[in-house]
Amino acid sequence: MTSKEVKNRGAKSLKEVQTVTEGLKMLYRQKLLPLEKYYSFSDFHSPSLEDAEFDNKPMILVVGQYSTGKTTFIRYLLEQDYPGGRTGPEPTTDCFTAIMHGDIQRVIPGNALVVDPNKPFRKLNPFGNTFLNRFQCVHFPSQVLESISIIDTPGILSSSEKRISRGYDFPAVLHWFAEHVDRIILLCDAHKLELSDEFSRTITALRGNEDKLRVVLNKADMVDSQQLMRVYGALMWSLGKVFHTPEVPRVYIGSFWSAPLRKTDNRRLFQQEEEDLFADIQNLPRNSALRKLNDLVKRARLVRAHAHIISSLKEEMPLIFRRDNKKRDLIYDLPVIFSRIQQQHQISPGDFPDCAKMQERLMNHDFTKFKALKPKLIVNLDELLTNDIAKLMPLLRQEELEAADQPGVQGGVFLGMDRGPFFEGNPFYYTGPSGECDEISGESWVVSKDKPKYDEIFYNLSPHEGKLSGTKVKDWMVRTRLPSSVLGRIWKLSDVDCDGMLDDEEFALASHLIEVKLEGFGLPPKLPSHLVPPSKRRRKASNIENEDCENA
Repeated sequence: MTSKEVKNRGAKSLKEVQTVTEGLKMLYRQKLLPLEKYYSFSDFHSPSLEDAEFDNKPMILVVGQYSTGKTTFIRYLLEQDYPGGRTGPEPTTDCFTAIMHGDIQRVIPGNALVVDPNKPFRKLNPFGNTFLNRFQCVHFPSQVLESISIIDTPGILSSSEKRISRGYDFPAVLHWFAEHVDRIILLCDAHKLELSDEFSRTITALRGNEDKLRVVLNKADMVDSQQLMRVYGALMWSLGKVFHTPEVPRVYIGSFWSAPLRKTDNRRLFQQEEEDLFADIQNLPRNSALRKLNDLVKRARLVRAHAHIISSLKEEMPLIFRRDNKKRDLIYDLPVIFSRIQQQHQISPGDFPDCAKMQERLMNHDFTKFKALKPKLIVNLDELLTNDIAKLMPLLRQEELEAADQPGVQGGVFLGMDRGPFFEGNPFYYTGPSGECDEISGESWVVSKDKPKYDEIFYNLSPHEGKLSGTKVKDWMVRTRLPSSVLGRIWKLSDVDCDGMLDDEEFALASHLIEVKLEGFGLPPKLPSHLVPPSKRRRKASNIENEDCENA
């Protein structure tokens, strides 16, 4: 009678949860965590989960060999530098850096980070001081980081001798992050496709998380079309060997930085690939709850297999004599034990851990301390997998419908992706100039001194009724060789009245922003008052404010 009451209370609590994340935390604490503790799951696999790991924002893990452009890729996403971010042809990034949003810029060292209950990194503590001295969290204000967090990693080394000097288990740390992030970006250099021993070990550490993995062939603008075709083929062949599977993850081709393209033969291809990758990243907040649910189910299936393995080993152990010999025999026969458990309990082979790694970890454990099978815990776990998760699906669909109306990741490079002649989905669709700019104080326009030079270009492009169409401006802007995402940002800032065309002042503004970008400076997220053309400053906002134009 008491067990029924407890069960009813659990069912009632599940009906009362307001979010999928809340329901997952409750199910984990009530039905999965007791099983993990009973069979010492954390001693063989990953540590137990905490609330912060359910509540954190989606995270992106950026991995790659040194000098493949990892830090530059992150700066490209953010459209700004972050504290501690250094680039160079040599291995410049020697730390794991968690880049997260914060109103005040600060750097939190690893030892302080792993004791913060509000951060999802507390379970990194067992990797020790050597790793924690190479781990930090950077807080600073960025619109992109309001929706996601990014993990920058040290470059994978090509020398096995250098690998030893790290002082911590690099692949094991990557494996921990791979299990806890929403997306893994693996960067490869079009000029450096050799797969070192450490690179192969890194790929091995990412196994089991292939659904999160996206491969990027970076710096592709440095080779022509024929060379790029050969490089792409070589990369796919190499990845197939490392993954030991005929199917490899999707490979995105491009040059993910703000510098002009060296070779423009494949500009359209790079633009389409970039749009696909960034659309995938933008959807991470919408799919966050689904990812957490999927990871919990995957973990629950592994816990179930682990419980049967431990209980089977316990049953096979003698009470007194020949324990050491029997332990050795059981470890050697572990593949046979796996097959027997699969047949007896109808468990899929894909739910079992890696046999070789399990054999290695079992060497350091006393089998006599293992626990026998506890049917009640297994029943609770089966109920979680068959009934409880299904009860959360209506709530998940509701959250997905609500998230569909949200813009996803905003800010940084994503600001130039949604409108203007550089938007591939519908390049000349505009919301119309129904909104006008707010009145701005009459400070001097910094573009004025160079406007005669820009006017000459403007009139040589044959404007119609004093304005240039998006097609003409696009053809001219593409000659700068800047990436389309950057040009899209410039267009969005320059088309102040949102009519899909540029007049002479807007064209001058666009030319000024292009020159600023070519000099290596970043673009502002919104057009500052001193850059607004004088004729647009006098136009007051109508009933529909220009904010709609900015967010279109």
